Order: sequence, then C-alpha cells, then structure tokens
Amino acid sequence: MAKLWSLLRGSEKRDGSFDVWAQAKANQAFGFGGMKYPLVSMGAFGSSAEEIENSFTGYINGAMKRNGVVFAVMLSRHLLFTEARFQWQPLNSGRPGELFGNKDLGILETPWPNGTTGELLGRMEQDVSLAGNFYAAREPTRVRRLRPDWVSIILTAPPEEAVESDVAGYLYRPGGLYSNHPGRVYLPEEICHWSPIPDPDAQYRGMSWLTPVLPEVMADHAATTHKGKFFENAATPSMTVAFKETVTEEEFDRIMSDLRAAHAGAHNAYKTLFLAGGADVRVTGSTLQQMDFKKTQGAGETRIAAAGGVPPIIVGLSEGLDSATYSNYGMARRKFGDHWARPQWRSAAAALSSLVPAPSGGPARLWYDDRDIAFLREDQRDQAEIQGVESRTIRTLVDAGYEPETVVAAVKAQDWSLLRHSGLYSVQLQPPNSSQQAPALPPSGAKTDGNA
Repeated sequence: MAKLWSLLRGSEKRDGSFDVWAQAKANQAFGFGGMKYPLVSMGAFGSSAEEIENSFTGYINGAMKRNGVVFAVMLSRHLLFTEARFQWQPLNSGRPGELFGNKDLGILETPWPNGTTGELLGRMEQDVSLAGNFYAAREPTRVRRLRPDWVSIILTAPPEEAVESDVAGYLYRPGGLYSNHPGRVYLPEEICHWSPIPDPDAQYRGMSWLTPVLPEVMADHAATTHKGKFFENAATPSMTVAFKETVTEEEFDRIMSDLRAAHAGAHNAYKTLFLAGGADVRVTGSTLQQMDFKKTQGAGETRIAAAGGVPPIIVGLSEGLDSATYSNYGMARRKFGDHWARPQWRSAAAALSSLVPAPSGGPARLWYDDRDIAFLREDQRDQAEIQGVESRTIRTLVDAGYEPETVVAAVKAQDWSLLRHSGLYSVQLQPPNSSQQAPALPPSGAKTDGNA
C-alpha cells in the first residue's frame, strides 16, 4: 500500500492535493477505468430520437428498464447463472479431482448480511451486462460490491506513453472520479475484478455485451413507438383527406377537429367515416402486415439475444418460437449451458478466488458446482451414461488384476500412468502357481446339514 500511495503522491506538483492530481490524470492513467466509452451516433434515427447514454446509468435507464427484449435476455442469463454454487476442486498432476467444501467458502455462501451465493452471482451478472465489469472487495466478515462506474483503474503509467503499463490499484470513489466524496484505494490482490468480455480499446477493462447492439436496441424502441402510434391513430393506416377549394379555413379547422374527436385513438377503430363537402379520402400508409412488421422487429430481437448469448427460443422471442420443437429447445438449452453458462461460471470462479484463501493440503482451485441445476438435467443424463462406461472400464481393469484404488484414480483423471498392477492374473485373481485347491463337492446324493 505504501508503494501505491508513493506512486499517487509522486505526481503532486503544486498544492499536494490528491483530488487535483486524480482529475489531471483522468484522461491518462484513469482512461482505462470507469465507463468512458464514445457516444453512439443517432444519425440513422434522426435528431428527434432519444439517445441511450453509453454509460452504466445509461444502460440501466435506457436499455434494461425500458426495453423488454434486453430485460428478457438479462433475466434468462440471471436465472441460470444464479443457480450455481462454489466448491474447491483439487488438481492431481494437473487433472481436476472431486469437489469438496470447507469453512472458508462461507464468505461466498453469505457474502453480506442476509445475502446468498445467488444474490452475489446476480450482482456479478448484472454489473458485467450493464458495465462490462464487476468489482468486489473483501472486508473482515463480508464481501463489498463496488459500483462499477465509481471504480477507476490506476495504472503505473499512461498506456499511450509507456511500453509497459500495469495495474497499480483500484480507486473507489462514491459518485465517480470527480465527486467530492472521499475515495479508497485497493491493491490489486485486495479486489475481485471480473470482466468476461475484454474491451479491445483497453488493456484491463471489460465491455458490456450491449455495446455492439445499441443501434438494435434503439431501433427496437423506435419500432415499439411506431406500433404504439399505429394504435393511437385508430389502428388504421395513415390517410389523406382532400377538400374542394370552396372550403373555408374555419370549415377546414372544424371538420378536422371533428375527425380527430371521432376517429383518433384505438377506441375509435373501425368506425364508419362520414364526410361532406366533397371531401376525398385516400390511404397513404401501409398496414403492419404489409410492412411485414413482425419480421422487421423480430430480426432485431434475435440480434439482441445473440449478443447476450441466449438462444431466442429460451428467451421466448417470436422468431425462436416459430420454429420451436422439443428437439430444438433441447439443443438450444445445451448451447446456452455449454457456450455461455459454464464459461461464465469458470471465469467468475477464477475472479472470486482472490477473495478466499486457497485450502491447504495440495493445489486446488475455486470451481463451480452445477450438479443440482434443473435446467442442466439433460446434461446429467449424459453424465450418467459416461459414468456407466467408466464403471464398466473399472470392472474390466480390476478383473485384469489392477489395484482398485489406482483403477478409480486413473479412470477419473484419464491418466493410465496411475494404474498399478497387483501381480494377480487369473479371473479369480489367485496367485500364479498356487497350490490352493478349491473345496471338493460332496458326493451326489449325500446329506449335508444346513450350515454346509
């Protein structure tokens, strides 16, 4: 810690203020921290469209809380990701062994008062979805989740000026880097930093999966607004009403006012339209069916789900349900578990390992336990079939004379070098050249007592 404070204080020039130094370096060393992304252009949607601010709060208020597709994808990720629990996994010659637990894992089972492992995993998934990064620090009896947009990564040198630039620490300041609240500095080994999707513009910061699909999210907003306007205007296509030249301005205003009162809004849909004064009505718009609106909006929904790593059929989106079968759902579930959930759990366990001490008694890693997750039950059936094959292999090797303990270890580790032979070769595993004879059978018809 003294070295880190020396690094921070070494850049003070005038008034000795850490705040002044931090703000002066915000565009250099702190350029990798927080949520400093370039704003997305809205030119394709026009200046009247509402932008989604490319920040943690912008993603919360502009995407998660306002877009049903984004919320559904995040909810699907959340429901599966929070089902796992953490265990230790020993490493025997580099091969993983049986999972086990100890009291040190209690900090992850109850990370804060009344908290659970599921709530910890839920916060981790939410933060990386909205900010690309999850930060947490361990205190004596709890885990402290750090709001990602209030964390700045302190580097040993500005990355654009140095050949080598490493993480010196993390500054956590409530309200952000430029707030007046006091901050706290953590050393790298004192904090858990999880960033499953690396940001290609940064060396240590992660990126939200929402960033590449922001135009799709905003287009989905526009499509939903268009659909709402369609129903506001009597659920009919746009119309043009033409009047003769003899209609005065006062008559025109009165007729238009009456038309809006009698036909605007979904509650006035399909009413008969009566016009006088030689008015002519023409349809100038297209219906939602003519626009193929379902496919237009559905394509954007599918791209959002793809960016989130969730198959559309799992989310319940229309394009996924159109081709839904039990077989398709099973393959989608397998893809969701194998290609998203398990890699996420693996990287999350690696990040959280900095918060718990490694167990004694040999090398072991923090790992996830997914054996009780109902969503992955089909995988458990496959695992049972694998165990059946392993059990037959164990029986064959034991019958061949290998020591049972070494057979089990070799099969589980898939390392045949662990096998050790007992020196017994026959089916009955009798010592070679043994003089031991099998007991003679009683003569035919001889009587025996009940204990024979």
